[in-house]
Amino acid sequence: MAGPLKKGLSNILKKYPDDIVILSSLRTPITRSYKGGLKDAYPEELLSTVLRATLAANPNLDPSLIEDVAVGVVLSELGGSKAGRMAANHAGLPTSTSFYTVNRACSSSLSAITAVSHQIQSGMINIGIGGGTESMTRNYASKAIPIDLWPELKDAEKDVKDCIMPMGLTSENVAERYNVSREDQDAFAVASHQRATKAQAEGLFEKEIVPVETRFQEVNKAGEKVGDLQQVTVSKDDGIRTNASLEGMAKLKPAFKKDGTSTAGNSSQISDGAAATLLLRRNTATELGLTSSIIGKWVGSAVAGCAPDEMGIGPAIVIPKLLEKHGLKNEDIGLWEINEAFASQAIYCLRKLGLESAMEEGRVNPKGGAIALGHPLGATGARMLAGLLPEMERQGLQTGVISMCVGTGMGMAGLFVRE
Repeated sequence: MAGPLKKGLSNILKKYPDDIVILSSLRTPITRSYKGGLKDAYPEELLSTVLRATLAANPNLDPSLIEDVAVGVVLSELGGSKAGRMAANHAGLPTSTSFYTVNRACSSSLSAITAVSHQIQSGMINIGIGGGTESMTRNYASKAIPIDLWPELKDAEKDVKDCIMPMGLTSENVAERYNVSREDQDAFAVASHQRATKAQAEGLFEKEIVPVETRFQEVNKAGEKVGDLQQVTVSKDDGIRTNASLEGMAKLKPAFKKDGTSTAGNSSQISDGAAATLLLRRNTATELGLTSSIIGKWVGSAVAGCAPDEMGIGPAIVIPKLLEKHGLKNEDIGLWEINEAFASQAIYCLRKLGLESAMEEGRVNPKGGAIALGHPLGATGARMLAGLLPEMERQGLQTGVISMCVGTGMGMAGLFVRE
């Protein structure tokens, strides 16, 4: 059962038998929806691939000991539960391993990792997998919910209607209310692509990515399929614009509002991908002789709500809550991964949190973020963790935080330690 909350940096860095530790954290490539390398794959294929890779990365662990799998999914039909269960079994997990899906919009996979950690912490299970999968190619559709859904709503109930506000308009609200200029947004977006370009060229993603064998068919400019269906192996993220420039960004028109500042260039890409993290209690790892395979541990997570019409400010609200909960300050955190849903919200959060200097030092999104890599909704949190741990190792850092804003007005954050 869970013991008292461990507070303070020295306590968090210590190793305890009841720690929730991580044996592997992997992801597929993240590719552009409708055009990218995984556009013809099903989300269940992506999930099966990363689950199979998780088992392969842990050959000394009997798959039958993995008791439960939680997967973040936002868009798939029926919450992805039926096909997801099929994917788990297809990957090599036995029928004795149970399965469920989680939907907390953009933080779904961090919620799944957190849920599995809580299951282990409480003694409900000993070993589990938390992750996420999303094919926005297959399942994304801009079906606007009518604003007069409940015509009887009073003006005082504005926040109710704001829950269905398009995300792009919430980005515009953040930009207007907190004075984030178009120039700053474009510069942030270019920097994201430049960091991702450099990281990819230096092979920094290779440790976290598992290739996907799938099918692919070319499409023309009209979106029509042309040529033959091919069997391909996708091994790299393909949304990174290696030639991104301020001049190119400045030419893009506002995407959500006629006189707005959020564009297709300074907003996250819609994407396809999957990720998975294997978790267990430290004393279980010790009993199974797996302590040498531990790469990190989950310390804790936090969630917080904010006004739906400026949902992007979520990280600025939830990160202080997470740190206070564990008796930490900004300077105790070595590496930050803050999701770039929109440049406007990411810039505001960095300013509000006082992390601009950390960004300049390469300790915030050092390999780029969702603007360059993409944002496959249900998989993003687990994708961020898969990138966080090897980068902490590369930079010799011990603590890391991942955080994201969440549609309808929330923020979520998770605290991790590298071993």
